Parts: sequence; C-alpha cells; structure tokens
Amino acid sequence: MFRIVFLLFMGVGAGYLLRRWPLVRKADRGLRFVVWALLFVFGVSIGSNRELIADFGLFGWQAVVLACLGVVGSLAAVLVARRLVFRKGGEQ
Repeated sequence: MFRIVFLLFMGVGAGYLLRRWPLVRKADRGLRFVVWALLFVFGVSIGSNRELIADFGLFGWQAVVLACLGVVGSLAAVLVARRLVFRKGGEQ
C-alpha cells in the first residue's frame, strides 16, 4: 500500500514539474481512455467470478451503502473546498 501511495505522490510531483510540456497536456485524452478500459476490465473480472456473483446478495447492499456514502462525502468535501478557495466577490 505504501508503494502505491508513494508512486501516486511521485506522479503528482512529476506532473507538477512537467505541466508546461505539450505532451503532458495531451496525455489527458489518453488517460481517460485508459481509465475507461480499466473500469471495463475490472467489471469483466467481477462478472466472471462465480463466487463473487453468488455472494452478491449477501454483501451487495453494503457496497451500495458504501458507494452512496462515498459520493455524499465527496460532494461535502467539494462544498467545503469551494467555500475555502472561492471567497465572496470572486477572490481566490
């Protein structure tokens, strides 16, 4: 887990340092495709797992609750961040 977080922060740092390069700006289009492809492959692997599908009724509602709470938490964080970053009068 530490390795994943470390690589994430290394990527953030590299992106910050290389943000003016035209190639890095164009990488956004390719990144979207890769994320969609990964989500599709993840869905295929879940759908092909017989044990997971058999137990879906057992823990499916928990996954729905966690997903909904994650969305609500993300929206709350956005509202707080917007209030902190964008003050009255359009000042940042």
